[in-house]
Amino acid sequence: MKYVLVTGGVVSGLGKGVTASSIGVVLKACGLRITSIKIDPYLNTDAGTMSPFEHGEVFVLDDGGEVDLDLGNYERFLDIKLTRDNNITTGKVYQSVIDKERKGEYLGKTVQVVPHITNAIQEWIERVAMIPVDGKEGPADVCVIELGGTIGDIESMPFIEALGQFSYRVGPGNFCLVHVSLVPVLNVVGEQKTKPTQHSVRGLRGLGLTPNILACRSTKELEDNVKEKLSQFCHVPAVNIVTLYDVSNIWRIPLLLRDQKAHEAILKVLNLDRVERQLIFIYNISSIAREPKLDEWVARASIFDALQDTVRIAMVGKYTGLSDSYLSVLKALLHASVDCRRKLVVDWVASTDLEDSTAIEAPDAYKAAWDLLKGADGILVPGGFGDRGVQGKILAAKYAREKNVPYLGICLGMQIAVVEFARHVMNLTDANSTEFDPDTKTPCVIFMPEGSKTHMGATMRLGSRRTFFKVADCKSAKLYGNVTYVDERHRHRYEVNPDMVPEFENAGLQFVGKDDTGRRMEIIEIPNHRYFVGAQFHPEFKSRPSKPSPLFVGLVAAASGQLDRVLQDCCNGHVVPAKPILSNGSYNPTVHQNGHPKKLANGLSNGTYYANGNGVHA
Repeated sequence: MKYVLVTGGVVSGLGKGVTASSIGVVLKACGLRITSIKIDPYLNTDAGTMSPFEHGEVFVLDDGGEVDLDLGNYERFLDIKLTRDNNITTGKVYQSVIDKERKGEYLGKTVQVVPHITNAIQEWIERVAMIPVDGKEGPADVCVIELGGTIGDIESMPFIEALGQFSYRVGPGNFCLVHVSLVPVLNVVGEQKTKPTQHSVRGLRGLGLTPNILACRSTKELEDNVKEKLSQFCHVPAVNIVTLYDVSNIWRIPLLLRDQKAHEAILKVLNLDRVERQLIFIYNISSIAREPKLDEWVARASIFDALQDTVRIAMVGKYTGLSDSYLSVLKALLHASVDCRRKLVVDWVASTDLEDSTAIEAPDAYKAAWDLLKGADGILVPGGFGDRGVQGKILAAKYAREKNVPYLGICLGMQIAVVEFARHVMNLTDANSTEFDPDTKTPCVIFMPEGSKTHMGATMRLGSRRTFFKVADCKSAKLYGNVTYVDERHRHRYEVNPDMVPEFENAGLQFVGKDDTGRRMEIIEIPNHRYFVGAQFHPEFKSRPSKPSPLFVGLVAAASGQLDRVLQDCCNGHVVPAKPILSNGSYNPTVHQNGHPKKLANGLSNGTYYANGNGVHA
């Protein structure tokens, strides 16, 4: 097993996650099998109880693990399925060591950070690295490890010490350290400054780790003299210094690494640059390393840059102040919009701003929110917890239903749609979820019997569960290719009240997907609506750039007037792009009068988001 460790310096938020993912993509394109591990130094056992404002979204895995959003990066980029153990936290490590101490497994020894915690970290890495995550038998060839936080953080010190010991333990040729650092440009002088990276590397070396490769974040490509200076002061060969400069979309980052021969540097450090066929069994490598084949990534990046026709989706939620709170939803929308050959525009709508109370307290915010909602081609209400902003979400679902605007409700978004339907179609004015009103007389949504009301962590219905389609002719079944069931990931404590289902169906709300018992509602639709779909599961967690989530494709297709074509194509077992792709995989765009595609905008002040892929997450 070979190991690639990715660390970060100077500041947080440089994009270690997407760098680690991109390294995995390039190595995978060289014929190697890849697995990934994310180390988070916080004391939480997992990310499940953390607010999205604190740490971004909680990503859910097939096995029910609630993990850091960077594992979503790895799954999307590498098309793999990770386990909860691929996310190591300080809480998990200390808990495992304390459990062993309570069992007497340390034979009366004084339990210390060194060697007991550091040994536990190393053993965890070695054990998890051997778990296959790509659907094939046997372990991967290379494990990419990302150390969260920044070098020098006090909470990451045990991991730094453990990784230093680990690099010595696995030996030269089996460990490569890639350090991601910042090379800022001061506007006053316009010069790329190397001192922050020098100090970061000096601190890293002082802690017992020596970088083999520097990945420098900067607005522009590093100048040759800057590389030479970094090489001299950081003791890294100039050929091993790559620039991660700003690009038009996130899918170009693996191409940046390839173009700068980063794969050759990594393969050389890992002694894989000249692996001959007779040495495969010695190195336990599944195939001979070769030049990375990234034609699909080139085509996707080119298609994205050429998109001009927009589709506007209103995202109605309570965490709209931080886009990372809905990262997987954003990426699923992006995958679907590229599949439908549309440039995605996300209008962030704070659900509280849609409520009547805001019309009195902040009329300008109220008007702006409703203007965004009414100007959208489609409406999406994502998952969430708590009663803040719920009335605004209900109003958004009501508007979509009455105005025939395409709507997708995820988890809470589905439950909201059910409550809205009960109130305004069935005239059950006091209908509600027991999450928001435990004493409601018309509980449309109830607490699940198996849930815990005393413990919050890992007590929800989590992970991959099977949903069976009960209505063959529904839009959802067609989008999934007319299969009889689908496996999707869940994260919820509340469910639609099964005792009220007959009333809903008599009123025109279809429950087209249910679990294996037939008592748990999974997918809702309004048949005579352009596209009104709600899912109790989270389809965004399994969306991939090359395999977008069907329900998201349906939303974007309906919002851009392509749903009939997409449904027909899905029934035929394939999806035909909305515009032609050339035989070499590139996209032939319609250009403006000046002969060039329109430049993309991002982050407009009116709350609009142009998804140009320029963020740090996949």
